[in-house]
Amino acid sequence: MATVVIGVAAFRDRLAAMSLPRVVVTPHLMGRPLGAPWQQARQQEVLLAAFDLLAHAQQGQTIVDLA
Repeated sequence: MATVVIGVAAFRDRLAAMSLPRVVVTPHLMGRPLGAPWQQARQQEVLLAAFDLLAHAQQGQTIVDLA
């Protein structure tokens, strides 16, 4: 099953060391990788980035950093 991990920047080095197939890294706080509660537009943006990575990653161990 194809997967995308969504993590926070505080764990970027650890996520990279785990050699995961696809990772989206966000600048949010730990425990809120999609963003703060009620920020639906941002949460949707993160999810769409994850789906885009799933559909278009050309190689394994791809990490995308969202601003």
